[in-house]
Amino acid sequence: MGSIVQNGKKVPGLQSCGVVGNCDPESLSEKRPPSPLLAQIGLLRRAAFAMALLAAFCATALVLWYFMGWGSVAQLVVVALLAFILTGGRYRRLYVMIRTTPRDLKALFKLIRLRWRMHSYRKKNMSVAAMLRQKATKHPNQIAFIFENQEWTFGQIEEYSNQVAAAFKARGELKPGDAVALFMENRPEYVCLWLGLSKIGVITALVNHNLRRQPLTHSIKTAASKLLIYGIELEDAIQEVRDTLDTNLPIYRWCGSSSPKSEDTKDKEISNDKSQGQFIDLDSLISAASSAAPSAEDTFVGGFDDRLVYIYTSGTTGLPKAAIITNSRFFFLCVAIYELVGLHHTDRLYTSLPLYHTAGGICGIGQVFVNGCSMVLRRKFSASSYFKEAKKYHCTVGQYIGEMCRYMLSTPPHPDDKTHSIHTVFGNGLRPQIWSQFVERFGISHVGEFYGATEGNANIANIDDTVGAIGFISRIAPWIYPISIIRADPATGEPIRDKHGLCTVCKPGEPGVFVGKIIPNDPLRAFHGYVDKSASDKKVVRDVFRKGDAAFISGDILVMDELGYLYFKDRTGDTFRWKGENVSTSEVEAVISNEIGFRDAVAYGVEVTGLEGRAGMIAILDKENTLDLKMLHSGIQKALPAYARPIFIRVLPELDMTGTYKLKKVDLQKDGFNPAGIKDKLYYFTGSGGYEPLTQDIYDQIQSGKIRL
Repeated sequence: MGSIVQNGKKVPGLQSCGVVGNCDPESLSEKRPPSPLLAQIGLLRRAAFAMALLAAFCATALVLWYFMGWGSVAQLVVVALLAFILTGGRYRRLYVMIRTTPRDLKALFKLIRLRWRMHSYRKKNMSVAAMLRQKATKHPNQIAFIFENQEWTFGQIEEYSNQVAAAFKARGELKPGDAVALFMENRPEYVCLWLGLSKIGVITALVNHNLRRQPLTHSIKTAASKLLIYGIELEDAIQEVRDTLDTNLPIYRWCGSSSPKSEDTKDKEISNDKSQGQFIDLDSLISAASSAAPSAEDTFVGGFDDRLVYIYTSGTTGLPKAAIITNSRFFFLCVAIYELVGLHHTDRLYTSLPLYHTAGGICGIGQVFVNGCSMVLRRKFSASSYFKEAKKYHCTVGQYIGEMCRYMLSTPPHPDDKTHSIHTVFGNGLRPQIWSQFVERFGISHVGEFYGATEGNANIANIDDTVGAIGFISRIAPWIYPISIIRADPATGEPIRDKHGLCTVCKPGEPGVFVGKIIPNDPLRAFHGYVDKSASDKKVVRDVFRKGDAAFISGDILVMDELGYLYFKDRTGDTFRWKGENVSTSEVEAVISNEIGFRDAVAYGVEVTGLEGRAGMIAILDKENTLDLKMLHSGIQKALPAYARPIFIRVLPELDMTGTYKLKKVDLQKDGFNPAGIKDKLYYFTGSGGYEPLTQDIYDQIQSGKIRL
């Protein structure tokens, strides 16, 4: 087993077993004491032995004092103390304690602040809408959003959301607990819509505005939406799916003052008859509604533990699932980021992340509503405009997700790279291989890399800028925040259990699946799951450390180093086995992307007839047909071990990506490497020093075993 390489350096304590390296699941079983009685007997024996040693030590000290004085006794104590520390591995534990105590104390202080704030919100039965009302009352003219050179104050957001609440209350179509699908691009009104609906107890399903056809229909239906609101810019997408939706589903069209309405739309009578191609004009309803706060019986129906919105999973491995976000979950995520990353209420955020996702819609927006920050909101991400606009609007904090940092690094150097005011960036997905390059080029002082699934309770953050780490587990007091890495099959994610049927915790350097203990009444530990209960049940593993307990299982493979820092390795199911070794697609993608100038690359395994495991395949985006296979081969030979080097290459003119800048690979895996069903260029590794075109004849010879891989 070799050490993990990050930024060209070996990270001590990180072994590649289980992800890139050999890892036999059978060797991961750990024996437990055969019975409580034998354990007690063993403890008594050790205690008796310790007492005997202590008695001998005291007797020796007494003799030395009597004949040679106190100086000799002091020497004996020092020698005994050193012998104790330097034997049995205690010196490493002492080293770990010295190194990690400052970090752990810092995190403990932040955790106490987080818990205190959450306790306060629960005591007041606080909702996000109620929090906004407080901000609007105290600071009505304070800037909350800047969008396309237009400023929105807290007072304006409160008034607009009040109009939304009043408009839908007057329609009488919705009752508390109902769900509404919202399909719209980034803009302040997007946030006002779900806020206004929450004031009458309605849950908003935040639908990914990049979806089309079946995934879009699925997202609307899976949330049991009572009506649909869409932005005029997505008119074509709605027209494509209208016949697949319930004919009685009311559909509201939002145009906005900045979106021109056609004359025929203005003249049409408001109608719910979709057969005539007419949708309900939401703008006129909102404009006619009162901006005054709704009466007590109509507003703030939802409380701290009630549902607020549904946020969908990114859909990298299938159709999106609607995750339940309560007010408490919203508060926890945004307050945790604020405290752990070290933000300040005077900060101005730059956000081009989609608001239908947790990172932008909660971790970003929450800094405005809960912590009083301001935000520059962009409709869509632009790598070349990121720091230019951040400089223009004097932003101090930036957000990122997925591959955004790599895209920014791929842009040509510009004077604005370091003349902006951003000192902190936070998000998830900054790969270790480009971390140092990114902070150096753009002059970033602090990176708040965090980790956590939208629906999960296992959330962590990097608080001290350790390169590549996504968070940590305290080695001194891990029980303070009950998260763990358990041994599991890297291909399936299924926990590996001991003979008692319980899970076992991974040791430092040993990859495993990340889990978080579920404590239902604790807002930091609760698991609310998905709208689909059967999908929720699949994310819960039971009998983890004791019979009857439960934990959220992330499905991600992580590894912990000696100091407790955690590093992302791969998704379970993405890791594949080849030549007796487990290959991490995440690491292969990062290495190859660096070799080809930060372009998109997707790694996956494909089945080859007659061979055990899966052969590595890499799909590379090459829009301009400039890929140099010889240079790529040379780089792969230097950077990857033999078993991790791709056998096949697929060159793509375009590559599918989720709205949160994560690369999709499910369809690519299904395609395999058969030229008969693939129009793109295919290559295979000849074994004699390079990649050659993969023809149908070569494919047939590989499948028949005439060409050996």
